[in-house]
Amino acid sequence: MKLEVFFEDNLKINAKVGDHLIQTDQPIHSGGDNSAPAPFELFLSSIGTCAGIFIKHFCASRDLDTSGIKLTQNHNFNPLTGMIESIDINVQLPEDFPEKYHGAIKKVVDQCAVKRHLMQPPQINVHTLKA
Repeated sequence: MKLEVFFEDNLKINAKVGDHLIQTDQPIHSGGDNSAPAPFELFLSSIGTCAGIFIKHFCASRDLDTSGIKLTQNHNFNPLTGMIESIDINVQLPEDFPEKYHGAIKKVVDQCAVKRHLMQPPQINVHTLKA
């Protein structure tokens, strides 16, 4: 998979992935125009949305309604380093969601590709090339 990043005005940095355009910006307090999520917000969003798609597939394969399911994601920062130390994903299930699937939902979230990549991060190589 190839991702092409390009620069626009101010701090807008966008990426083309296949047929899709992913727009990013920085908040106003960081000098941006706040016209789109910041790259780090997209990174964090990819964790929750990945968990969501795995839950969606699990439920679809069992004809379980997902309309009452809600995911929230909380980020616990270390005040000294400013880095996230832990992430809590809370899956709120409706009252009528079968109890027998509660444990399976947790296992399904653990299968998320984004989460698995964070557990074993890839090596990132940076190269400079002449145009």
